[in-house]
Amino acid sequence: MKFAVRTIKNTFHPLKVVQNANIKHGQYILVKTDKGEEVFRAFLVNSLIQRTWEKYQPEPLSVVRIMTDEDMKTYEEQKMLEVQAFYKCRDLAQKRNLVMKFTQARYTFDRKKITFYYTAPERVDFRELLKDLTQEFKKVRIDLRHIGVRDETSIIQGQGICGQDYCCCRFLKKFEQVNTKLAKDQGIPITPGKITGACGRLLCCLNYEYKNYIDAAKTLPPVGSGVMTPEGIGKVFMVNFLKKTVNVKLEDGKLKEYQKSDIEMIDGEVNIDIDISNNLNYQEDEVVDIKSLEDEKNSSTGDI
Repeated sequence: MKFAVRTIKNTFHPLKVVQNANIKHGQYILVKTDKGEEVFRAFLVNSLIQRTWEKYQPEPLSVVRIMTDEDMKTYEEQKMLEVQAFYKCRDLAQKRNLVMKFTQARYTFDRKKITFYYTAPERVDFRELLKDLTQEFKKVRIDLRHIGVRDETSIIQGQGICGQDYCCCRFLKKFEQVNTKLAKDQGIPITPGKITGACGRLLCCLNYEYKNYIDAAKTLPPVGSGVMTPEGIGKVFMVNFLKKTVNVKLEDGKLKEYQKSDIEMIDGEVNIDIDISNNLNYQEDEVVDIKSLEDEKNSSTGDI
């Protein structure tokens, strides 16, 4: 059997386990990482994941020991100390008037090092803050680590509008660039509540099915094109890619939905006015700052 742990980077690492170690699924273990000794839960890995690892070869981590009852008491105390340290660091930063939003504080198990994760819109000179922290946490190495807002969400965790855990908390390791064109091409309303995640950036999942929508668009007449329908000439004002239908405005002003097989494209200009504000892609009653939604600056640093 093979076991793994999921680190704060949301990456599963296989474990180097000695033969006589009796590790069980879901058990807390002490693991040696690049930060020191940290506590994680062990997960039993299925054969499919094992075959995937043979291709990507993630870095294995060494098991120090299985957590004892005494270790677990220490770990619970550590979690309480991390909360206290989090608020203390935040208060010190506020006194220095530093624009920093702290996400989490994490001790190594031996409490010789503590890492503070934070987001910030611009580069922060935290040298004075570091001096304050050194005075507050004596004989402890201090690591102030700047992360992006997408990284922050993957640490905090939660559920998206789909009802499932955030992709960045489950399987997403690399954040691809996302822009509003992806939403427009898929017929998704350009409203922040529908196309942004908890991080305030555009939903990563807008990338997932984009190719399928583009392939579907090649088989359907575009918005504004003239078509011949069973009821006469009309102009396309909306395309439904999932249903593979088009909404057409006829010469008498009526709006009707047609299957692709029921219409034919025609050459030339059709003298029918269409109002694309009726299309769900546009919300005129809501002012949308497109630039802020697409801003990838400090979105993800990967420095976790």
